[in-house]
Amino acid sequence: MSLKLPKVDEARMAAEWEADKDILAQLAANGDKARTPRLVDVSFRGDDEGFEKVLNIASKFGFVELDRETDEEGDQYLFLECEQAVDPESIKALTRKCLQIEIMCGVEYDGWGCQAATGAAH
Repeated sequence: MSLKLPKVDEARMAAEWEADKDILAQLAANGDKARTPRLVDVSFRGDDEGFEKVLNIASKFGFVELDRETDEEGDQYLFLECEQAVDPESIKALTRKCLQIEIMCGVEYDGWGCQAATGAAH
């Protein structure tokens, strides 16, 4: 990939990591096996123009479009998903990628989520 990725503000990365640790703790409390790959969704807030840029760049990282929504205040959200593990190193890499996409596309990264992978049958 010949995409030049921007430098992420480390204070922003640290703030996102604090939120990420809370999500990882909740998953662990539910018996999550963090190294088990699963579908992880990420969301961005922005507009159609920004979302088209996101889709072009994010597809290079293995993301696919999941959904688009508009909330009660009229804010538009783009949801993407990829398959990956959710151990701390994997989530730090995911968050860094999403913050780089935010910078390149003029959208706002809104976070990630997934189901706990416990190994139990549904």
